Amino acid sequence: MDVNQLLAAMTPDVYQRILTAVETGKWLDGSTLTPPLRDSAMQAVMLYQSRHNIKADHMTVAAGGDIKFKSKAEFKRDFAVDVTAMPRDTENTSHDNDIARFDHDQL
Repeated sequence: MDVNQLLAAMTPDVYQRILTAVETGKWLDGSTLTPPLRDSAMQAVMLYQSRHNIKADHMTVAAGGDIKFKSKAEFKRDFAVDVTAMPRDTENTSHDNDIARFDHDQL
């Protein structure tokens, strides 16, 4: 099977299953990937990502075949929380970032 046939046959669901197998070393049924099969699956994942991965994560193959490395600033931006959209407690503003406070004898 050539590369174009492989990519045409690989649906997003199949890609996700192969990706999970490469990441965990096991198929969904629990059977272990042999080293040669893992290498082939990893190549298939990288090929799929090189064609379809428009929003590349840190250290993945982006669309076009380039390896994408996200900087720390990009990660912070991606995971930033919009604090202006969060509801504010108007009664207790001194501990806005606290989840809960307990004294030692309350535990």
